[in-house]
Amino acid sequence: MENGSTPRAAATGEASLNGARLNGASADEAETPLSARLLGVGVRGARSVGRATGIDRTMQLAAEEAMVGAIESEAVERAMARVLRGPVVEEAVQGALESDAVKRAMLEAMDSELVDEVWRRLLASEEAQQLVERIAGAPELRAAISAQGAGLIDDIGRTIGRLARRLDDSFERIVRRVLFRQPRVEPTNHAGAVSRGLAFLVDAIFVNLSFTAAAALVTLADNAFGGNANGGSAFAVAVGSTTWLLLGGVYLVGFWSLAGQTPGMRFLGIRLAGGRLPPGRAIRRALGIGIGFLLLGLPFLGILLRDSRRGFPDRIAATDVVYDERRPAPAPWSLERVGVAEAPVVAAETEPVVAAVPGPPPPPPAA
Repeated sequence: MENGSTPRAAATGEASLNGARLNGASADEAETPLSARLLGVGVRGARSVGRATGIDRTMQLAAEEAMVGAIESEAVERAMARVLRGPVVEEAVQGALESDAVKRAMLEAMDSELVDEVWRRLLASEEAQQLVERIAGAPELRAAISAQGAGLIDDIGRTIGRLARRLDDSFERIVRRVLFRQPRVEPTNHAGAVSRGLAFLVDAIFVNLSFTAAAALVTLADNAFGGNANGGSAFAVAVGSTTWLLLGGVYLVGFWSLAGQTPGMRFLGIRLAGGRLPPGRAIRRALGIGIGFLLLGLPFLGILLRDSRRGFPDRIAATDVVYDERRPAPAPWSLERVGVAEAPVVAAETEPVVAAVPGPPPPPPAA
């Protein structure tokens, strides 16, 4: 009985499958349950009805508006702001910058012809020319160039000043040995003969340049108003020499009275102790220098033979010439070249500090 029913059921199923194939249905649909097939037919029908009536389009637009409204909401903005402020974005950007692929892409983009064309057009534009003119005329740029030039001059003067300080001691030692004088025992901060001589030479150059310019202007004016160019007479030479001496005297007296040092002294790093001189003392010192030159420099021997390094002009004007330790700091590029900051050769002059000594205790108050 059981064996007979099984072949009959198989035959019935095969017949049903063949009937389904004859009706044009696939094997999968034939194997799908009837309820599922009915639900699929309903969905397809509803889809067809929706396309025909425009309901599907309306639902798409509604869903799109809902998504846009959700994105534009304050909650979404706050969430995006929190994400942007968090470490996620920084890590992503850092990872992108450290990526080899990004580096290669950036290098290829910079080497492209498009970048070259952009640079050519940018540099040829009128805006770029105006920017260059504005930068060239900026006061900050002029101040930086002036500071760099002043720093270079200060560096040159500082280097020459250090060399002159060493030569001061060496030259003084040689002169004292030749004249059988005792060598110096203790170091001093008073300027020696070499530093003073170089400073005077720089000042003489300034005076001569000024006198030459003034003489050229006078000669040009004389020729323009009918003078001759056959050379100056003895009277003109005398007047020119007197003018040169007066110009040199005014130069020295003026700078000693106004700044306490001439440009040559500032360049070599020396100055008058105590700062500016009264005009009377400045005139006496200038006259002492003139007398020293008339006597073939003999009054200047005190600079080499005295421990105070004071010559005849210093004694009659009661002045001292010392090394100037108040010079501005060296320029940054000179420190980078040397490697360390320069140390002063001689300590600066400072006023002696007197320690406060406690006195006797005050008497007790009277009852």
